[in-house]
Amino acid sequence: MLKTGVVDGVAERIGASLRARTPPARRFFGAHGRALAEASLRVAERLGSGGRIYAFGTGPYATDAQHVAVEFVHPVLVGKPALPAADLSASFEASLPVLAGKRDVALGFGPPDGDARVTRALAAARERGAFTIAWPGSPGDADFALPAADDDEHLHQELFEIAGHLLYESVHVFLEHRPHRADAGASSFLYPFLGGEQRSPEALLERVTESIAAKVEDARALRERVAAEESGAMAAAARTIATRLRGGGRLLLAGNGGSATDAADWALDCVAPPRGLRPVPALSLASEAATLTAIANDVGREFVFSRQLIAHAGCADVFVALSTSGGSANVICALEEARKRGSATIGLLGYDGGEILRRRLADHAIVVRSDYVPRVQEAQAAVYHTLRHALEWVCDGA
Repeated sequence: MLKTGVVDGVAERIGASLRARTPPARRFFGAHGRALAEASLRVAERLGSGGRIYAFGTGPYATDAQHVAVEFVHPVLVGKPALPAADLSASFEASLPVLAGKRDVALGFGPPDGDARVTRALAAARERGAFTIAWPGSPGDADFALPAADDDEHLHQELFEIAGHLLYESVHVFLEHRPHRADAGASSFLYPFLGGEQRSPEALLERVTESIAAKVEDARALRERVAAEESGAMAAAARTIATRLRGGGRLLLAGNGGSATDAADWALDCVAPPRGLRPVPALSLASEAATLTAIANDVGREFVFSRQLIAHAGCADVFVALSTSGGSANVICALEEARKRGSATIGLLGYDGGEILRRRLADHAIVVRSDYVPRVQEAQAAVYHTLRHALEWVCDGA
């Protein structure tokens, strides 16, 4: 059992780690906000002419591609149309030369020092006329490239998640504000300055660039709130995980949509951790496509995670539920099943914590208190990356 002073010390380190993300985020988006707005316009032009987005990456960066794909196909913003995007990570070297065409967009994700396979695939897509995006990359690697956000793999990934959300939000704005439209339509609540008279392309780009900066500041403020309000809960969760792991347990993770990609990323960070971290046994229940669809079809979609827990979970394990709403029926069902099987439960939640918090279904609830899903997911990424380090701090007794 860890002493209270150790947990308090970990909570302080957690808060400091979350706050330390602000300066590099401001530098990165301050330097590249305008270019990101211009790239969003180019992507909108491709999609508006019937093109598609093909995203891809390897290892944990494949989860970033998955996140982009689900955001475009199943938008979290009310009233947005589904836009064609797909994750090709499992076969991008073979698939891109077959699928990518002159109206399409190829978006490659990689680690801070780049990925030669991704770079080659982008070059092949570019030869076929696709608009190419390298995250990260140098100008010669793609039509639009952003340099590595930071040498730290977790911070690098978090900043490109923000970039992906900003791309997604800005593409919708440009699509809805094409010359034949007289107002911002359904995007007016995102960019209220766009309503009214038609603006020139340059004025629109400038306004979207300003909004990108404002959204980065919103992300900073939310991380600050999490640091102030949730560091203690995060330290306690890290202590519980460490205790269960010492007893032979594993992390079992689940979530829906973007939270499913986060569950997969968290699991990969455990079994194939960044430099300096020890491997931890973990499984993402959200990554089992065949099992998920079989259970949803044969039993019911609310049981897609709980049925897996019946097979996997034990009294030494920790079940981690990721939910931006705190009210997903299949996640609630899974938390109930995990408790039946003696597993510890952790909830990484958004909004006000939802039904999960109200019913106290999680032994430790970490709540990102916002009702705007992209910002919630960005803060949650910072939370679980920081928790991964906090587990080391707890195990080291500091």
